[in-house]
Amino acid sequence: MLIEFKSDYDKIAMGLLSYTADLKETSRLTEELDTYKNDDSRKLFLWRSEETDDLCAVLGIEEEEEVVLLRHLSVNPSYRGEGLTYRMLDELSDRYEGKTLMGTLESGSFVKKWQKRRNQQEELEQEVERTLTE
Repeated sequence: MLIEFKSDYDKIAMGLLSYTADLKETSRLTEELDTYKNDDSRKLFLWRSEETDDLCAVLGIEEEEEVVLLRHLSVNPSYRGEGLTYRMLDELSDRYEGKTLMGTLESGSFVKKWQKRRNQQEELEQEVERTLTE
């Protein structure tokens, strides 16, 4: 489940963000974390695994009037390949219902795959509904 970042999670958030290609240097990582703390339009979320209760992923957004821009998304390597990214983006989308989720050059591929998958699920649900009403 997505939980909002608190200062208590500084070290965990830094560790997870360090898996991001452009945040390998400690100074750059600290600078980015400070931006999330000090800029009201930016928010950082951690993902708590329901199975293990571990904080195993992080995502950072920039919220505008009609758009939520996914700036960072990073998953602990031990949790990759489990569909966690889709669940995180589903929950983020639900949290910011009515706003368009977009990605940066770095995160755009995640958002594109998620949107494609979500559209396919919606089409399947509509097809099932049509079949049941016939």
